Amino acid sequence: MSVNCFPKVSLATILSMILVACGGGASAGGSGAPPATEIPESLAPFGDGYPFTGDPCRRLGESAATSNYLDDSEVLVGCPDAESAAALEGKVVDTVSGITLVSIPSGDANPGLAEMQSQPAPAAGGEDALVAGTEYHATAQVPCGVGGAEPTANCPAGVKRNWGEDGTTLVEIVKPDGFKRAVFFRGTTPYGADSAEADGSAGWNFEVSRRNDQSVIKFGPETYIIADAFVVGG
Repeated sequence: MSVNCFPKVSLATILSMILVACGGGASAGGSGAPPATEIPESLAPFGDGYPFTGDPCRRLGESAATSNYLDDSEVLVGCPDAESAAALEGKVVDTVSGITLVSIPSGDANPGLAEMQSQPAPAAGGEDALVAGTEYHATAQVPCGVGGAEPTANCPAGVKRNWGEDGTTLVEIVKPDGFKRAVFFRGTTPYGADSAEADGSAGWNFEVSRRNDQSVIKFGPETYIIADAFVVGG
């Protein structure tokens, strides 16, 4: 009588053994590579990358975790790693939840604005010159969010200073849907936005809060973050 010394092994078991031998035994759900560090909401991140859209660092607003590092003359930025933080011309002030906090003097805080914004020098006699080919005194990309979303995108914007007889400044923002939204300022204080029955905005609330040298404007489901320097120049 012959004896079979080899245990019966199922086809599924054989395939599993082959996968492990070939390095295919990574944990379910991905390649096994660690996920990229995200900046937590506790640091109040906003914008779509700093200094350029898509960069790993982001500007940080006011929260319990950042309040000790905010200053009117500086911009606070959070970076997911020391390498991206070292690329910024600022001072590392802390590491919170694995995020490196960098404080950057406001004079150096907008290196990305050079390719996005046009701010002509004042014309002779001190009058504000217009950006060539436009009706605006300056143009820029401003953080924006629509449909109730936080400002995670950038929207093109233009400013018309001393637009009204009362000294009102008008900022026009091109929304992602291609339509414009106008926001009205007295000095650096926003006081209203244009509305219409057509888009349902006639009954929307207009709310303003401050983040350092910026106004955070909530008009119904739309949110815009506009810097004082863009409104009044400087």
